[in-house]
Amino acid sequence: MNYNDLKTIFFKFQPETAHTIAECAMVYADKIFPGSMSFVANKCVINDARLQQNLLNLVFNNPIGIAGGFDKNATMLKPLTALGFGHIEFGTVTPKPQSGNEKPRLFRLVEEESIQNAMGFNNEGAKKIAKRVQNLYPFVIPLFANIGKNKVTPNENALEDYENLTKEFSDICDAFVVNISSPNTPNLRNLQDASFVKELFDRLTSITKKPIIFKIAPDMDDEKAVEICKTAVESGASGVIVNNTSIDYSLSKSPNLQNFGGLSGKVIAEKSRRLFKAVADELFGKTVLIASGGIDSGEEAYRRIRMGANLVQIYTAFIFRGPAVCRYINLELLELLERDGFANISEAVGMDVGK
Repeated sequence: MNYNDLKTIFFKFQPETAHTIAECAMVYADKIFPGSMSFVANKCVINDARLQQNLLNLVFNNPIGIAGGFDKNATMLKPLTALGFGHIEFGTVTPKPQSGNEKPRLFRLVEEESIQNAMGFNNEGAKKIAKRVQNLYPFVIPLFANIGKNKVTPNENALEDYENLTKEFSDICDAFVVNISSPNTPNLRNLQDASFVKELFDRLTSITKKPIIFKIAPDMDDEKAVEICKTAVESGASGVIVNNTSIDYSLSKSPNLQNFGGLSGKVIAEKSRRLFKAVADELFGKTVLIASGGIDSGEEAYRRIRMGANLVQIYTAFIFRGPAVCRYINLELLELLERDGFANISEAVGMDVGK
């Protein structure tokens, strides 16, 4: 049975139910069928030195990561590694457990190969997730902890949430991703302000020596996005992720489109590409740049890499192309590197900056 057949079955379930089923299958597969993860890894992991990079004092075996939001509670770290990812961003983790927004809160825009989510940082909370990660750390690939404030925490107290999370995970992750760009926590995006960002990074960099990456929303104008990213980098950010989900609903024509939640997948590809170009034209070579948003093929990943991305992240492509998507993208990248005469992926990074 190929993934298209499985997808037909999965898509009969509500999206969140399907995700839970997939999570359970991944978590328990090796317990029920010993050796199954090794079998999967042999099929999906692409070990090729041309894809390897050293960034942030970490080794990335390939440039493809799973974006935050897919593995909220860090339950799928081993299976995702077996599926060939070069890094994993777990979370978003909040200090206290929270159930997230009311259901339904996850929607498929099938004809556009896109997703709309209004999850709201549902997770088991820092203590429980930290204990789970601690049992596996140090891990075989870089682990990014995506951290966010609790919904009940007022913005004026948000710094304390981020400080506590940084202390909790500093010894059990390889990098942090600061999430102040989700559209699904009320007023969170209001924190995308230069003065707050400066104070946030001043405080967090005094707590940990681990790299801290700043993740931005795609719905601000290019000039503001560039300025806030510059502020973050000047204040100690080691990298920037462009970008989180979008609330620009004009991007979709789907009959299943809702008037709440963030869009991801193909519908935001062009918007994400434009914003990434603006940021990369200003910050390429000054910080690590990570592209996200509508990346679903080796060709699109390569396009962002040539635009200046050191790494790329996917999420929605996993749902529409299947669990072997990382293998497909990496194989496509190798073909493109060979076509263009590059000996290593790092040689392609930024080739089109300024064009």
